[in-house]
Amino acid sequence: MCFSAQASITSGVVLSAIGVTTLRQAGKPAQKLFAAIPLLFGLQQFAEGVLWITLKSGGNDKLQNVAAHIFLVAALVVWPVMVPTSIWLMEGVKKRRMILSIFMGIGGILSLFYAFCLLSFNVTPQIQSFHIVYIDSFPNLFARSAFLFYAATTVIPLFVSSVKRMWVFGVLITISLVVTGIFFKEYLTSVWCFFAAGVSLTIYWVLDESRSKANQLTSEFQQ
Repeated sequence: MCFSAQASITSGVVLSAIGVTTLRQAGKPAQKLFAAIPLLFGLQQFAEGVLWITLKSGGNDKLQNVAAHIFLVAALVVWPVMVPTSIWLMEGVKKRRMILSIFMGIGGILSLFYAFCLLSFNVTPQIQSFHIVYIDSFPNLFARSAFLFYAATTVIPLFVSSVKRMWVFGVLITISLVVTGIFFKEYLTSVWCFFAAGVSLTIYWVLDESRSKANQLTSEFQQ
Protein backbone atom coordinates (compact mmCIF):
# COMPACT_ATOMS: atom_id res chain seq x y z
CA MET A 1 0.00 0.00 0.00
CA CYS A 2 1.13 3.56 -0.55
CA PHE A 3 0.60 5.13 2.87
CA SER A 4 2.39 3.37 5.77
CA ALA A 5 3.79 0.09 7.05
CA GLN A 6 0.84 -0.37 9.42
CA ALA A 7 -1.68 0.17 6.64
CA SER A 8 0.15 -2.25 4.34
CA ILE A 9 0.39 -5.02 6.91
CA THR A 10 -3.24 -4.57 7.98
CA SER A 11 -4.30 -4.68 4.34
CA GLY A 12 -2.19 -7.80 3.85
CA VAL A 13 -3.95 -9.55 6.73
CA VAL A 14 -7.41 -8.56 5.47
CA LEU A 15 -6.69 -9.56 1.86
CA SER A 16 -5.19 -12.87 2.94
CA ALA A 17 -8.33 -13.63 4.94
CA ILE A 18 -10.47 -12.70 1.93
CA GLY A 19 -8.27 -14.89 -0.26
CA VAL A 20 -8.86 -17.91 1.97
CA THR A 21 -12.60 -17.19 1.85
CA THR A 22 -12.71 -16.83 -1.94
CA LEU A 23 -10.77 -20.08 -2.37
CA ARG A 24 -13.38 -21.82 -0.25
CA GLN A 25 -16.09 -20.13 -2.30
CA ALA A 26 -14.64 -21.48 -5.54
CA GLY A 27 -16.86 -24.41 -6.43
CA LYS A 28 -14.73 -25.74 -9.29
CA PRO A 29 -10.96 -26.30 -9.78
CA ALA A 30 -11.13 -23.94 -12.77
CA GLN A 31 -12.07 -21.09 -10.42
CA LYS A 32 -9.18 -21.59 -8.00
CA LEU A 33 -6.64 -19.39 -9.77
CA PHE A 34 -9.10 -16.51 -10.05
CA ALA A 35 -10.08 -17.00 -6.41
CA ALA A 36 -6.40 -16.79 -5.39
CA ILE A 37 -6.02 -13.19 -6.64
CA PRO A 38 -6.67 -11.62 -3.19
CA LEU A 39 -3.87 -13.82 -1.78
CA LEU A 40 -1.49 -12.41 -4.39
CA PHE A 41 -2.44 -8.88 -3.36
CA GLY A 42 -2.09 -9.85 0.29
CA LEU A 43 1.46 -11.02 -0.37
CA GLN A 44 2.21 -7.73 -2.11
CA GLN A 45 0.91 -5.69 0.80
CA PHE A 46 2.98 -7.69 3.32
CA ALA A 47 6.06 -7.18 1.13
CA GLU A 48 5.47 -3.45 0.89
CA GLY A 49 4.88 -3.28 4.64
CA VAL A 50 8.35 -4.78 5.17
CA LEU A 51 9.66 -2.33 2.59
CA TRP A 52 8.25 0.63 4.53
CA ILE A 53 9.96 -0.60 7.69
CA THR A 54 13.36 -1.20 6.06
CA LEU A 55 13.30 2.11 4.18
CA LYS A 56 12.57 4.05 7.35
CA SER A 57 15.00 2.17 9.61
CA GLY A 58 17.85 1.70 7.13
CA GLY A 59 20.64 -0.85 7.40
CA ASN A 60 18.64 -3.78 5.98
CA ASP A 61 19.54 -3.60 2.31
CA LYS A 62 19.17 -7.35 1.64
CA LEU A 63 15.73 -7.58 3.24
CA GLN A 64 14.71 -4.38 1.47
CA ASN A 65 15.80 -5.80 -1.88
CA VAL A 66 13.95 -9.08 -1.27
CA ALA A 67 10.75 -7.27 -0.24
CA ALA A 68 10.91 -4.94 -3.26
CA HIS A 69 11.39 -7.86 -5.65
CA ILE A 70 8.57 -9.89 -4.10
CA PHE A 71 6.25 -6.94 -4.68
CA LEU A 72 7.47 -6.33 -8.23
CA VAL A 73 7.49 -9.98 -9.27
CA ALA A 74 3.87 -10.27 -8.15
CA ALA A 75 2.91 -7.03 -9.93
CA LEU A 76 4.93 -7.35 -13.13
CA VAL A 77 5.67 -11.04 -13.66
CA VAL A 78 2.72 -12.91 -12.13
CA TRP A 79 -0.20 -10.49 -12.65
CA PRO A 80 -0.09 -10.07 -16.49
CA VAL A 81 -0.25 -13.82 -17.05
CA MET A 82 -2.43 -14.69 -14.04
CA VAL A 83 -5.37 -12.51 -15.11
CA PRO A 84 -5.97 -13.87 -18.64
CA THR A 85 -5.15 -17.43 -17.55
CA SER A 86 -7.58 -17.37 -14.63
CA ILE A 87 -10.32 -15.98 -16.89
CA TRP A 88 -9.53 -18.54 -19.61
CA LEU A 89 -9.88 -21.40 -17.13
CA MET A 90 -13.37 -20.20 -16.17
CA GLU A 91 -14.56 -19.47 -19.69
CA GLY A 92 -17.07 -21.85 -21.27
CA VAL A 93 -17.51 -20.19 -24.67
CA LYS A 94 -15.06 -21.54 -27.25
CA LYS A 95 -14.65 -18.30 -29.26
CA ARG A 96 -14.01 -16.28 -26.12
CA ARG A 97 -11.43 -18.84 -24.97
CA MET A 98 -9.61 -18.37 -28.27
CA ILE A 99 -9.47 -14.60 -27.72
CA LEU A 100 -8.31 -15.10 -24.15
CA SER A 101 -5.57 -17.42 -25.42
CA ILE A 102 -4.10 -14.48 -27.33
CA PHE A 103 -3.97 -12.40 -24.17
CA MET A 104 -2.41 -15.33 -22.32
CA GLY A 105 0.36 -15.36 -24.91
CA ILE A 106 0.91 -11.61 -24.63
CA GLY A 107 0.86 -11.88 -20.85
CA GLY A 108 3.47 -14.63 -20.98
CA ILE A 109 5.76 -12.50 -23.14
CA LEU A 110 5.31 -9.54 -20.79
CA SER A 111 6.11 -11.72 -17.80
CA LEU A 112 9.35 -12.86 -19.45
CA PHE A 113 10.24 -9.25 -20.33
CA TYR A 114 9.70 -7.97 -16.80
CA ALA A 115 11.48 -10.99 -15.31
CA PHE A 116 14.46 -10.21 -17.54
CA CYS A 117 14.38 -6.54 -16.48
CA LEU A 118 14.22 -7.41 -12.78
CA LEU A 119 17.19 -9.74 -13.16
CA SER A 120 19.24 -7.43 -15.38
CA PHE A 121 18.58 -3.89 -14.12
CA ASN A 122 18.61 -2.16 -10.77
CA VAL A 123 15.44 -1.19 -8.91
CA THR A 124 15.65 1.26 -6.03
CA PRO A 125 12.57 1.79 -3.82
CA GLN A 126 12.25 5.17 -2.15
CA ILE A 127 9.71 6.95 0.03
CA GLN A 128 8.49 10.14 -1.62
CA SER A 129 5.56 12.25 -0.42
CA PHE A 130 4.07 9.45 1.72
CA HIS A 131 4.29 6.96 -1.16
CA ILE A 132 6.77 4.33 -2.28
CA VAL A 133 8.23 4.85 -5.72
CA TYR A 134 10.25 2.18 -7.52
CA ILE A 135 13.07 3.82 -9.46
CA ASP A 136 14.34 1.45 -12.12
CA SER A 137 16.80 1.50 -14.99
CA PHE A 138 14.60 -0.53 -17.36
CA PRO A 139 14.99 0.47 -21.05
CA ASN A 140 12.48 3.32 -21.41
CA LEU A 141 11.33 2.63 -24.97
CA PHE A 142 10.42 -0.99 -24.31
CA ALA A 143 9.11 -0.29 -20.82
CA ARG A 144 6.58 2.27 -22.08
CA SER A 145 5.35 -0.02 -24.85
CA ALA A 146 5.22 -2.95 -22.43
CA PHE A 147 3.01 -1.02 -20.03
CA LEU A 148 0.39 -0.45 -22.74
CA PHE A 149 0.25 -4.19 -23.37
CA TYR A 150 0.28 -4.75 -19.61
CA ALA A 151 -2.81 -2.58 -19.17
CA ALA A 152 -4.57 -4.28 -22.07
CA THR A 153 -3.71 -7.79 -20.88
CA THR A 154 -4.88 -7.18 -17.33
CA VAL A 155 -8.09 -5.33 -18.23
CA ILE A 156 -9.53 -6.49 -21.56
CA PRO A 157 -9.89 -10.20 -20.60
CA LEU A 158 -12.28 -9.14 -17.85
CA PHE A 159 -14.63 -7.78 -20.52
CA VAL A 160 -14.11 -10.71 -22.90
CA SER A 161 -15.29 -13.14 -20.22
CA SER A 162 -18.85 -14.44 -20.37
CA VAL A 163 -18.86 -15.04 -16.60
CA LYS A 164 -21.67 -12.99 -15.06
CA ARG A 165 -20.54 -9.93 -13.06
CA MET A 166 -16.96 -10.21 -14.36
CA TRP A 167 -17.46 -6.99 -16.29
CA VAL A 168 -18.06 -5.17 -12.98
CA PHE A 169 -14.63 -6.30 -11.82
CA GLY A 170 -13.24 -5.04 -15.13
CA VAL A 171 -14.88 -1.62 -14.76
CA LEU A 172 -13.49 -1.19 -11.24
CA ILE A 173 -9.98 -2.25 -12.29
CA THR A 174 -10.13 0.16 -15.25
CA ILE A 175 -11.27 3.07 -13.08
CA SER A 176 -8.54 2.36 -10.54
CA LEU A 177 -5.91 2.28 -13.28
CA VAL A 178 -7.13 5.54 -14.85
CA VAL A 179 -7.39 7.36 -11.51
CA THR A 180 -3.93 6.20 -10.49
CA GLY A 181 -2.45 7.17 -13.86
CA ILE A 182 -3.92 10.68 -13.61
CA PHE A 183 -3.35 11.53 -9.94
CA PHE A 184 -0.50 9.21 -8.88
CA LYS A 185 1.50 8.80 -12.09
CA GLU A 186 4.90 8.86 -10.37
CA TYR A 187 3.84 6.11 -7.95
CA LEU A 188 1.79 4.09 -10.45
CA THR A 189 3.01 0.59 -9.57
CA SER A 190 2.47 0.90 -5.84
CA VAL A 191 -0.74 2.92 -5.79
CA TRP A 192 -2.51 1.03 -8.56
CA CYS A 193 -1.81 -2.26 -6.81
CA PHE A 194 -3.49 -0.78 -3.73
CA PHE A 195 -6.61 0.19 -5.66
CA ALA A 196 -6.63 -3.12 -7.53
CA ALA A 197 -6.35 -4.92 -4.21
CA GLY A 198 -9.40 -3.04 -2.96
CA VAL A 199 -11.57 -3.88 -5.95
CA SER A 200 -10.48 -7.50 -5.80
CA LEU A 201 -13.07 -7.79 -3.04
CA THR A 202 -15.58 -8.17 -5.88
CA ILE A 203 -14.02 -11.56 -6.65
CA TYR A 204 -16.08 -13.10 -3.86
CA TRP A 205 -19.21 -11.55 -5.40
CA VAL A 206 -18.36 -12.94 -8.85
CA LEU A 207 -17.71 -16.42 -7.50
CA ASP A 208 -20.85 -16.29 -5.37
CA GLU A 209 -22.95 -15.64 -8.47
CA SER A 210 -21.21 -18.42 -10.37
CA ARG A 211 -21.72 -20.87 -7.50
CA SER A 212 -25.40 -19.90 -7.12
CA LYS A 213 -25.96 -20.47 -10.84
CA ALA A 214 -24.24 -23.87 -10.67
CA ASN A 215 -26.37 -24.89 -7.69
CA GLN A 216 -29.52 -23.79 -9.49
CA LEU A 217 -28.64 -25.84 -12.57
CA THR A 218 -27.88 -28.87 -10.40
CA SER A 219 -31.21 -28.49 -8.63
CA GLU A 220 -33.11 -28.22 -11.92
CA PHE A 221 -31.31 -31.28 -13.29
CA GLN A 222 -32.19 -33.34 -10.22
CA GLN A 223 -35.84 -32.36 -10.53
